[in-house]
This record gives sequence, structure tokens and C-alpha cells, in this order.
Amino acid sequence: MHRLIITLFASILLLVAHAQENPTDTFKGVIKYEALEKITDKQDDVLYVVNFWATWCGPCVREIPDFMEVNNKFSSRKDFKMILVSVDDKDNLKSEVLPFLKDNQITADVYLLDDTKRMNYWMPKVDKSWSGSIPATVFYKNGEKLKFVEKQLHKAELITIIDQYLK
Repeated sequence: MHRLIITLFASILLLVAHAQENPTDTFKGVIKYEALEKITDKQDDVLYVVNFWATWCGPCVREIPDFMEVNNKFSSRKDFKMILVSVDDKDNLKSEVLPFLKDNQITADVYLLDDTKRMNYWMPKVDKSWSGSIPATVFYKNGEKLKFVEKQLHKAELITIIDQYLK
């Protein structure tokens, strides 16, 4: 019996360690803009908080802990979904993006947007006023863009915006 308990405990520890070491749990894939648009266009009464960021962007990296704290606060709600959209170069996925996800304990869904050659096409679709700087965060519900913010957001600001759109 004692040996069984030790074996079970060791197995659980290995599973937990593996889950914490595996950033691919939150990484959903490399996509083009149209795939992202299909997510944000859903008519499902979910508030989608979509943040465009990159590992090389100082303000993006500084806001990530606040975003993860807010995501963890709201993640149990069925009407809330946070999505981080990396605009890092696809060639840096394994060397930069995935290690960043692991090191920063990212809990939101993450996509790498491999569509830099068509930025002039999709950026105005996100928001006509978008200059292209990041971080940039968009709030969608039922396919409608509710708000666009082209700057670093802090926890209190992010919560205030989310609270406006969640009932």
C-alpha cells in the first residue's frame, strides 16, 4: 500500500511538472488573418480580448503579467476569452515565442500571426486607425468590434474595459 501511494504521488508530480513545462498547451498554432477573423466573428456571446504583441516589444512584455492576472480572474467565465496574437517572425517560434510562453506562464490561447506580408490588408480590418504599433488590444463580441486600444494596458484599465462589456 505504501509503495502504491508513493508511485501515485510520483506520477502526479511528473504530470504537474510536464504540464508546467509544456508551453504548447496554450499555443494554438501559426495562422493567417482569416483564421483569426473566424474566431472574432463568432456569434457566441463571448467577449474576446485579442492582444497583438511580440517578444521583442518592451511594452508588450511589460503588460503580459497584468493580462495573465486578468485572464486568470475571468477565465472561468463562459462569456470571456483572451487571445494573444504574436506578430513575431515564424522562424522565431521555437527559439523565442515558445520559451516566452513557458517562462511567463501564459494561460491565454496564443497564436502566431504569420501574415506580415499582408499587413496593409489586415491591419485596417482590425482597426482603420491602427498605426501598426504594438501592443494593441481589440475587444470583440458577437463579431462586433467594441473597442480598440493601441498602447500598453495596465491591469486596472483592462478590468475596467472588460467590466463594461461583461454582464
